[in-house]
Amino acid sequence: MIVVDGGRPLVGTVRASGAKNAALPAVMASLLTTDPVVIENAPRLLDMDTALTLARTLGKEVGQEGGTVRLCGGDELAQVAPDALVQRMRASFLALGPLLARTGEVWMPLPGGCAIGPRPVDLHLRGLACLGAEIAVDGGVVHAKARQLRGSTVYLDYPSVGATEQVLLAGALAEGETVVVNPAREPEVVDLTRLLSAMGADVVWHMDRVVIRGRLELGGATHRLIPDRIEAGTYLLAGAITRGTVTVTGVRPDHLDALLAKISQAGVEVAVEEAAVRVAASARPHAVNVQTGPYPGFPTDLQPPVVAFLCLAEGQATVTETVFESRFGQVEALVRMGARVRVSGNTAITEGVSGLHGAAVQATDIRAGAAVVLAALAAHGRTEIRGGSHLARGYEDFVGKLRGLGATVWEASEP
Repeated sequence: MIVVDGGRPLVGTVRASGAKNAALPAVMASLLTTDPVVIENAPRLLDMDTALTLARTLGKEVGQEGGTVRLCGGDELAQVAPDALVQRMRASFLALGPLLARTGEVWMPLPGGCAIGPRPVDLHLRGLACLGAEIAVDGGVVHAKARQLRGSTVYLDYPSVGATEQVLLAGALAEGETVVVNPAREPEVVDLTRLLSAMGADVVWHMDRVVIRGRLELGGATHRLIPDRIEAGTYLLAGAITRGTVTVTGVRPDHLDALLAKISQAGVEVAVEEAAVRVAASARPHAVNVQTGPYPGFPTDLQPPVVAFLCLAEGQATVTETVFESRFGQVEALVRMGARVRVSGNTAITEGVSGLHGAAVQATDIRAGAAVVLAALAAHGRTEIRGGSHLARGYEDFVGKLRGLGATVWEASEP
């Protein structure tokens, strides 16, 4: 449980960790080779622990020292992925493509993860089938076979991050050229292609597609992860919602363009440097409308925190979620804290209030949990947030970093 005594502005500087959504695919990419893959700037997260445990279970040797992870070995990889690990974290499903390319036959449970609505893997499986895999699904388990994957053109109906990464990972060891049309262009996907290129694959981005020419074997590489734009955005919103002054360093400001445009439109002062962003908010923000979308659109992972921010803005705002269904797990808790927000279909409608109050609430997933913590930081009184363990999946030392900004927040045992 996370306990927050709110009502005071956050002030100070915090450094962004490595991107969770880049780290997890990088671990899966290590399955493509027996040579060492070294991941630098790796965040210390529960989801990262799950990914490394999965890699070790499948046959990799894993070492970790601080923010550096080393994966090597794996001459003989397991062909059956453990159900518990794949159910715990959706990104585990990305092991399917590399395992299939290396072993020729895989049994992979359908994935679990955050409860934010249906996230089917049809595009993943269709993409692998285009590369020559035989796919069958029975009893919640995917059975995939392919003597040798062969490059092909894969058209994605939607620019799915996971499906793009899955096809790129498999295509890295496929024979010939794999073309992904309408790919996801999120910075984390581009970061994966940087790693695959360093391992020996030939990757070229075009206006409407990404082309990867695989190799029969890939080598090792040392790869430094990009900073986590979602973590950085969360701390910037924490500064804005508490009417404080917060600087986030070690970031790529261009990865935050959509967020910075919206909070600037809302009246928050934004200053951008080469690798840092500062926000300062002394007055109540104005309501702005937000719609999530594939990059470079507004990121869905920042939708829950921005809803919390808008609950204290002057006027009515609408936040439309176009990426995931049912991603408004933060709303019930916000209402308990005095917010006026309701959900209609895939849209949250906020009527800004002048203040929130502390309450006993529940965090339902990683980003909804972050939203509730942000609201608690701005609220008067004490907020007790159950389910705070969700946050450790996606935020490195979340409580410690907030305390470094002056927040009164601590972890406690749930009754």
